[in-house]
Order: sequence, then structure tokens, then C-alpha cells
Amino acid sequence: MKADPGAPRSASAAFGGGAIIGTLGGLIGLGGAEFRLPLLIGAFRFAALEAVILNKAMSLVVVATALPFRARTVPFGEVAAHWPIILNLLAGSLLGAWFGAGWATRLRSETLYKVIAVMLVLIAGVLLLGHDATAGAALVTGAAQIVAGVVAGFLIGVVASLLGVAGGELLIPTLVLLFGADIKLAGSLSLAVSLPTMLVGFTRYSRDQSFSVLGRNRAFLLTMAAGSVVGAFIGGQLLGIVPSVLLLPALAAILLISAVKVWRHSDH
Repeated sequence: MKADPGAPRSASAAFGGGAIIGTLGGLIGLGGAEFRLPLLIGAFRFAALEAVILNKAMSLVVVATALPFRARTVPFGEVAAHWPIILNLLAGSLLGAWFGAGWATRLRSETLYKVIAVMLVLIAGVLLLGHDATAGAALVTGAAQIVAGVVAGFLIGVVASLLGVAGGELLIPTLVLLFGADIKLAGSLSLAVSLPTMLVGFTRYSRDQSFSVLGRNRAFLLTMAAGSVVGAFIGGQLLGIVPSVLLLPALAAILLISAVKVWRHSDH
């Protein structure tokens, strides 16, 4: 399925859409890429692979700005002190990101739509079941923890590349449950793992002809990314106002509805 060149992609729509999605992501401590991807496919009519590549580029911008945004609460020194955990997950996620991006470029467009839809449903489940996990003792220790970290990192890297997301919705529960990290620290550690993981996936995508979508839509990309950053900031400020007991089910419902719409694209 090709992108629809006649679809409306005005600067105001790109910025507004990015801001709304960024606000949703900021409310739950994510970049909002999970919600941005269905918007790119549904409202802006990009083909599946082009939407994934655009989403990954915007996710890079959001994650790169989120790290310094969080530095007052979680200093860089505290993040760096947990370098063994970061390296443990990166050992799997970098490889997963490379393979995931490679698989995405080889899948038929119809198949990729279905893969995206299924993963959106799975992320909705993680959002409901894993986001409120509280820090405690690590699930396993020693060699078993290292192996589990590499395997989890690989799977997260694959998902992050296939969807063009940072992977925080999967990384944060993993850091909390597998390594016993505090939820605030886990948010920053997930960003430290996400950034190099996304760069590897981005590098792999650059070898595919669909990567040219970035050059053709540079203004759209930068405008929507700027809206996403502004929205993420706004969402963070609203965090203490909107109760999680209402927020998480509502966001999960949005993902489920988006999954249905993306799946239907595979039949067009």
C-alpha cells in the first residue's frame, strides 16, 4: 500500500497532532510514539513502513530531550551509576533493534500492518498490567538475571524497531520487576537504553529506500516532533492532576481502537 500524496499534512495539523500525542505520552512517562504511529497511518495516510521510520525519527527527538528534562529529578550521575543494568539490556536490545528493522523492511505492507496492530494490543495489555508495578527485590540475581536481561532486551529491541517506538512501555516494567529499580530511576534508565537502541534501528532503516520519506517530509517531521516535545512537557505537568486509575484504561482503549483501525488498513 502506497502513501496517499493527497492527504492533508499541514503544519498546524502536524504540530497539533504531535502535541496531543506527546501529552498522552507525558501523562504516563512515555514519548507517545505508540499513539503517534496509528495517527501517522490513519490521519496522515503514510504507508506502514514509512510511518514506522518517521515515528522512529520523532521518537529519537523526544527521548533525546526527555533525558535532560528528567535530570533535575534523576541526575545523570545516578543513571550512570547503574551502568551494569544499562549494558545488560543493551547487549540484547541493540541486536534486537537491528534484526527488527531488517524484518520490517522485508515484510509485505499488509503483513506489517497486522504485526503493528497485534503489538499495539500487547502494549495496551502491558500498560494496564505492568505500568503500576512497584519497586522491590529483583526477580532473579546473578547469571540468571544477566541472561534474562539480554533476552528481554532483545525482544524489546525488536518491538521498538518494528513500531518505531522508544520501548519505554516495556523497558520500565522490566527494570522494575527484573532489576528491582525505583520507578523514577527506571524511567531514566529506560531512556538511556532506548537512545542507542533506536540509533541502531535507525541505521538499519537507512539502508532501505523507504528511508527517503524523511527527506521528502522534513518540515512535517520537525513540526510534529516539536509538537511531541511540547506535548510531553504539558503531559508531565498534568501528571499529578489526572488519576492513573482513569488514565491508564483510557489510554489502553485508545491503543485497542487504533489497533483495529491499523489492522483494517491491511485489507485496503
